[in-house]
Amino acid sequence: MITLSNFQIVHYFLAVSALLISAHVFGYLFSRYKLPRVIGEIVGGLVLGPSLLGFLFPDIYSFIFNAFPEQGSLISVVYELGLILLMFISGFEVQKSLDRDDSKIIIILMICSTLIPFIGGWLVSSYYDLSFLLGPRGNMIALQIVFATSVAVTSIPVISKIFIDLKLTQTRFAKVVLGAATIHDLILYVALAVATGLVGGITPTFSSIATVIAMTVLLFVISLVFITRVLKFASGWKYNVLQKSSPTGYALFICFLFAAVATTLNVNVMFGAFIAGICIGVLPNKSLEAEKESIKSFSLALFIPIYFAIVGLQIDLIHNFDVVFFLAFLLASTLLEVLGTLVAARLSRLEWKSSINLAVVMNARGGPGIVLATIALAAGIINENFFVTLVMSAIVTSLFAGWWLRRRTQEKEELLKKQKS
Repeated sequence: MITLSNFQIVHYFLAVSALLISAHVFGYLFSRYKLPRVIGEIVGGLVLGPSLLGFLFPDIYSFIFNAFPEQGSLISVVYELGLILLMFISGFEVQKSLDRDDSKIIIILMICSTLIPFIGGWLVSSYYDLSFLLGPRGNMIALQIVFATSVAVTSIPVISKIFIDLKLTQTRFAKVVLGAATIHDLILYVALAVATGLVGGITPTFSSIATVIAMTVLLFVISLVFITRVLKFASGWKYNVLQKSSPTGYALFICFLFAAVATTLNVNVMFGAFIAGICIGVLPNKSLEAEKESIKSFSLALFIPIYFAIVGLQIDLIHNFDVVFFLAFLLASTLLEVLGTLVAARLSRLEWKSSINLAVVMNARGGPGIVLATIALAAGIINENFFVTLVMSAIVTSLFAGWWLRRRTQEKEELLKKQKS
């Protein structure tokens, strides 16, 4: 146990309060002007960080965030909880997002929008020397996986929020996009879990890579096939004292247990929380519906805004923003994602306007792109320059997707026209 002095307690809560207030204020302002709230929360942290407050008023910045040596470690606890809860509640939505209608389009879109950009990103990282992006772990294979994944990632939370704001959630377009993006991101989260697992070893070998992949896939399969049945039984078991005492505590216990098991198996903690959310989401017991909403509401009010604000706090545009590389990465990743989506749309025989709509939305990287960046940075896979590029790419693509969809809906055109005969 760490005992904090009154001075340390005051400065710790001063920093957390500053992050919380700034995240909500800028999140509200962005939401008010029909922009993704999550981007506003990141901006809220960015203005408090070395890019603005730390640059203009370094003494005030240090007074708030560097008052004592352990302050950063204590703030990172809130950061980790925010990430875990973000992935946990994202798992809740997986089953809700899937739809049997338009299954052919969803499958084709999922395959093309995943494989083409991922393979393209992998080839780029193989033929070009990207060692200048390496983090302290110095694991090139893990960097290649992160680079390829960052090219292919799509943001379900940001897309969902845009659909809600524009009242598009019940449209065919929204169902197709969310159905494809759910499976798409699930595959990429497995890839990210593999990358973070690799940096646990000294030297990546075929056996170590195979072991990490096997453990990740095994955890996923066992959870969906076996653990979900155990949880279904336990939710109706009369001796389940924890659920009877506190259903919310029971759901959080499952989340933290999965996170601990994943970490023990050298699988990223984020992936464990995501799987826990999926398992909770498929439970037939409606008694947990209110608890899921309670966890979601509390998390979105406290931990998740602070998490995204801390992401912004880590962005140093003054010292770690390579404009040329950012533009090159943004252009290359956008072209690859758009190419994959357009190929899928043409194979599904969709009209060009509908194809472009899909391409723009699938290119929004938002929350998952930021989660990818923060996890890779924390794991020592990438350096701060690449981290800033990934976060800025997520911000730009998400803002553009929101603007594009708002513009198209104002034109009152159908976003996904029926296939040609």
